[in-house]
Amino acid sequence: MTAPFSRHHRLAVTIAATLTLGLWGCGQSTSSGGAGGATSGTGGSSTATGGNTTGTGGATTSTGGQTTGTGGVTTGTGGNSTGTGGNTTGMGGTAVGTGGRTTGTGGSGSGGRAPDAGMDTGTVRNDGNVGPDLPADVLQAQDSPPDAGPPQNDAPLADTAPQGDGGINVPDGYKLVWSDEFNTDGTPDPKNWNYEKGFVRNNELQWYQSNNASVKGGLLIIEGRKEQVANPNYSASGSDWKTTRQYADYTSTSMTTSGLQSWQYGRFEMRARIPTSAGMWPAWWTLGVSGEWPSNGEIDIMEYYKGNVLANVACGTATRWTAKWDSSTKAISSLGSGWSSSFHIWRMDWDDVNISLYLDDTLMNAVPLSSMLNSDGTSPFKQKVYMILNLAIGGDNGGDPSGTTFPVQYEVDYVRVFQKL
Repeated sequence: MTAPFSRHHRLAVTIAATLTLGLWGCGQSTSSGGAGGATSGTGGSSTATGGNTTGTGGATTSTGGQTTGTGGVTTGTGGNSTGTGGNTTGMGGTAVGTGGRTTGTGGSGSGGRAPDAGMDTGTVRNDGNVGPDLPADVLQAQDSPPDAGPPQNDAPLADTAPQGDGGINVPDGYKLVWSDEFNTDGTPDPKNWNYEKGFVRNNELQWYQSNNASVKGGLLIIEGRKEQVANPNYSASGSDWKTTRQYADYTSTSMTTSGLQSWQYGRFEMRARIPTSAGMWPAWWTLGVSGEWPSNGEIDIMEYYKGNVLANVACGTATRWTAKWDSSTKAISSLGSGWSSSFHIWRMDWDDVNISLYLDDTLMNAVPLSSMLNSDGTSPFKQKVYMILNLAIGGDNGGDPSGTTFPVQYEVDYVRVFQKL
């Protein structure tokens, strides 16, 4: 994540708050399940976001986006090959909410994160969450308070194992342009993924490192571990939370396609089983390759914390590093027993008119691009995006992980991108 990240919610009052330089993406102090938020009420909340210098990262990402375009084509070919041995897909969408946003219907706001430009500046949500800090090379977005989202089906797509290597089901009217089926054991494909490192945002407890991600048995496994790691940037006299912590007590991985793979419009799908124990904060989201967060646009296809799954979209406002959010939240307790032990499909359908986010083929959030414009009237969602897969632990929204038995695993069967013919 090269830029700040945010969380999702409906109506949110965003207030500038200090954030430190950092690398979903999503940061906020959570009190009541806001993606970065303090007490997430039915109404909006605002979240702070911290992050790296998005301008610089944005430029780098822009170049990477072009490279990714080419790589995407190449991967598309590989995807077709994979199609022969791929899985049969369903549809779904995830939510990674961040940043407060103004929404109709009493939406809630989740704080986005602002790039850490050497100072703590971000948004404060209605739910009390403060946005995350972002690192220099990658943006991330997450965090938002619970919202009462659209009605959803109670029956999940409850498959507890990889779907295997059956052919990829390409939706009518689409072509497969990129996918990672995670069928080769070992490390994730370096043509597709790079990694955030260290403390990144949202006062999260984990130290991000690449060796917590592996591919085994047809699954990408991002593992959260309880283990102590010394902070090489430690300074007792510092003022940045990333340097004043001498140790990290947990480790995890945040993966991003920034600079490697990027896409404009299409159907994005992920089939995964997410950890839902106390303190876990998994997400799958996208950021635009150009511009400073949140004016580059954040889409949280999947985000989970404190018993809720979220689907959020954020754009910029007249206040730097303060997001406007359109978010939806669903309590997993309403989705039926066994939900957490099953695989589910998250999906985003995105074109030049709308963004629609789904969980197991049930619409979570539908957002017209015309309703999410930056303060200068431009749309951040008419450019290429890159994606982020991460498992955060604790921090502003994740909750207390001390009662959780480690290790925990975020398991991804596949990630796919289709575009219209």
